[in-house]
Amino acid sequence: MGIRADRHHHATPGSGRPVPAPGPAGPADGRPVRRGPRDWLADFTCFVLAVAIGLTGLDVLRDQPGLPAGVAVADQVAGALACAAVWVRRRYPLGFAVATAVVAVVAQTAGGAAVVALFTLAVHRPFRQVAWVSAGSLATAPLTFWLYPEPGLDQVAAVVFAAVLIAATVGWGMYVRSRRQLLLSLRERARRAEAEAELRAAQAQRLAREAIAREMHDVLAHRLTLLSVHAGALEFRPDAPTAEIARAAGVIRDSAHDALQDLRAIIGVLRTGDDSDAARPQPTLDALTDLLDEARGGGTPLTLDRRLAAGADVPPALGRTVYRVVQECLTNARKHAPGAPVTVTLTGGPGAGLSVDVANAAPAGPVPPVPGSGQGLIGLTERATLAGGRLAHGPRPGGGFRVTAWLPWAP
Repeated sequence: MGIRADRHHHATPGSGRPVPAPGPAGPADGRPVRRGPRDWLADFTCFVLAVAIGLTGLDVLRDQPGLPAGVAVADQVAGALACAAVWVRRRYPLGFAVATAVVAVVAQTAGGAAVVALFTLAVHRPFRQVAWVSAGSLATAPLTFWLYPEPGLDQVAAVVFAAVLIAATVGWGMYVRSRRQLLLSLRERARRAEAEAELRAAQAQRLAREAIAREMHDVLAHRLTLLSVHAGALEFRPDAPTAEIARAAGVIRDSAHDALQDLRAIIGVLRTGDDSDAARPQPTLDALTDLLDEARGGGTPLTLDRRLAAGADVPPALGRTVYRVVQECLTNARKHAPGAPVTVTLTGGPGAGLSVDVANAAPAGPVPPVPGSGQGLIGLTERATLAGGRLAHGPRPGGGFRVTAWLPWAP
C-alpha cells in the first residue's frame, strides 16, 4: 500500500477522519461524467487527502540511510502523478485502483492516492473487483516494508496494520455503495409508484367517462327515440287525422320534457361530483310498470309475462339491471320495428336467477331510418357480464328480434 504504520500516518479513512464519498460512478466505457458542485467538492477533498497522506511519505524517505537522490525524486514524481490522477477516478475506478496499488509498492508518496483509489473502487464497482485489488495490495504490503524498512517497527505488525487499513477503507466504501443503491432503489420505487398512481388516475377517468356515457345513453336514448319515432310519423303522414297528430305532438312534448328533466338531473350529479348510486336517478324493478305504460302510450303493443317467485323481493341492483335491459330492448324495437307487438317475460327466483326475455315481431312495412350509435346491445352485454350474468341477442326464426338475459339472484 505504501503507507507506513508509524506516527506520521494518522490521517486515514480507517482512523475516524471522514473521507467524502465520491459522486455517482461514471460509465464503464470511460465517457466523461458531468460533475455538479457536490462532486467537485468531493473530488477536491479526496485530492487534498491524497496529497496530505502522500506528504507523510517524505518522512519515510528521509529516514532511509543511503537512499539515492534520484530514487527520492522519482518517488515524489510518481506520488504527484498518482495524486493528480485522483481527478479521473470516477471515469476509471478499476484502472486507477490497480495503477496506484502497483505504484504505491515502490513509491511512498503514492500511498494517499492508493487509499483514495481503493475507496473509490469500493463505491463504484462490484465487490469481486474490490476483493481482487485489496488482495493484491495486501500481498504486496510485505514487499513495501522490506524496501523501506524502519528501525523499531515490527514487520508483522506493519502488515496487520495495512490489512486493517485496507479492510476499513473497503468497508467504508461498500457502506457508501449500499447506501447509494438503497437511495436509488427508493427513488425507483417512488417513480414507479407515481407512474402507477397516474395510470390508476387515468383508468379512473376512463371508467368515469364510460359510466357517464352509459348513464346518458340509458336515461336519454329511450326518451329521444320515442320523440324521433313520433316526429318521423308526423313527417311521413302529414294527412293523418287531427286527433292522431295532436296525440303524437303530446307524446313529443312529454318526451322532450322528460328528457330535459333527466339531462338536468345528470348534469347536477356531474357538477356536484357525487357519482354514488344515491345521487343518480336509479330505477328499480318497481318502475318497470311505468316504463311499459309509457311504451304502450307511444303506440307499442306490449305484453308483460311476469312469473317471479311469490313474495320474493328483487334486490335493487338486480332490478335496475332488468329495467335497463327492458328499456334498451323497447328502444330498439321502437326504432327498428315501430308498431310491432313486444313481449316481455320475467321468470326466476332467489337462488335460481332471474331470466329476462324480450321479443318483438317483424315490422309490418318499411321503417323510416332512425339514427343510433349501435352501442346499446354492447352496453347491455357488458352490464350483464358485470352483474355476473349473461346476455344473448339475435333475429327470430319467424322474423323480428329477441334478447334473452340471465342474471344471478342471491338466495
